[in-house]
Amino acid sequence: MVILAADPGFSFADPYAIGLAFAGLAVFAAVGALSHQRERAFSASLIYLGLGLAAATIIDILDVDWIDPLADAELVEHLAEFAVIVALFGTGLKIDRALDSRAWGSVARLLVIVMPLTIGAVTLFGVAAMGLSLGAALLLGAILAPTDPVLAGDVGIGPPGDEEEREPNFALTAEAGLNDGLAFPFVLGGVFVATEGGTGWVGEWLAADVLYAIAVGVAVGAAGGYLIAASIVRLRNSDLLTPALDGWVAVGAVLLVYGIGEIAGGYGFLAAFASGLAFRRYEQGHELHRSVHDGAEVVEKFSELALILLLGSMVTIGGLGEAGAGGWLLVPVLLLVIRPLATLVGFAGSRVSPGDRAFIGWFGVRGIGSLYYVAVAIGLGALPADDERTLFWTVAACVVGSIVVHGITAAPVSRRMLGAR
Repeated sequence: MVILAADPGFSFADPYAIGLAFAGLAVFAAVGALSHQRERAFSASLIYLGLGLAAATIIDILDVDWIDPLADAELVEHLAEFAVIVALFGTGLKIDRALDSRAWGSVARLLVIVMPLTIGAVTLFGVAAMGLSLGAALLLGAILAPTDPVLAGDVGIGPPGDEEEREPNFALTAEAGLNDGLAFPFVLGGVFVATEGGTGWVGEWLAADVLYAIAVGVAVGAAGGYLIAASIVRLRNSDLLTPALDGWVAVGAVLLVYGIGEIAGGYGFLAAFASGLAFRRYEQGHELHRSVHDGAEVVEKFSELALILLLGSMVTIGGLGEAGAGGWLLVPVLLLVIRPLATLVGFAGSRVSPGDRAFIGWFGVRGIGSLYYVAVAIGLGALPADDERTLFWTVAACVVGSIVVHGITAAPVSRRMLGAR
């Protein structure tokens, strides 16, 4: 069907025009939501979710042929992919802490202990309480394990050089930067379990999907980020680049590095984060870093708006029922039990205070990264259609639950637990 700009005679309530008007309203809402965000009692993502659910109602009333999360999984995957890589680059830019093992001890605990424990606990829940196959349950665990780099910004550290890197904020920021990439081997492991079973695939998985892909992603990102920063700074100092376009450097840099990392068979998510870290470490005092970060943040926030709007707009009563009682039960179990307990175990014996551990345990935000991974899993066709529907809508329920509870608690909990220091 061809969409026309105008129809002859009287014509009202054209779905395309309604969509354009709603998009304009959403942009205005985003501008308002992002203004003075840190002073507000709730995060902007709650506003986006509400707009998305309103859009879902309009779509249902008008009977519009809308995006199907399973049939259009590739579209969801690529939209989420872009939002995540920009967020990962911006996350790397924020971090000023020295790159040594002692300074990153909290992050190591989150990646080496907390993430595997979370994957294992969700996998067990998926098999025992949801009746999923081992492969589907492992995929669910890997998809829901990472802390999201997009939504975790509400409780992470500030822009480059803006404020002291408090330990819990730094830990969550760096965890979100790394574990979206490090979850990929577990996702692919779940695909192997679902499609092949047995253990014959383990050697190839360790060599290609763990060792090689991680090493290449980090190496490409580190080299690319540093070289791009060096080039941009020299061009800026020679007045060959205008500072007014600094914000676009983030988009160009992350697309280039991510693309090269993926071409080389590495994890582009790790390349994106490593490039931000490396970029930041070239002449850290240069004004370029703040302006590039600000550009990345604007793109990231509007990408977040688009993805959460999309998620809300795809919600249907039938879809919500696909998660089943077990899927909906996983929402409080994951957010209130699994993540906090895994963090408690992971930080046993550490010097991190009990209050900081509670903060880190509570803010294991689920979001855009999980939408990306579930779209990847569906696109690979590793599961039966029924399991795909259960997987997507369970992930959607957990993301919506996280947006609501973490969006409401981000500002007050941060002020109460960290503001007095």
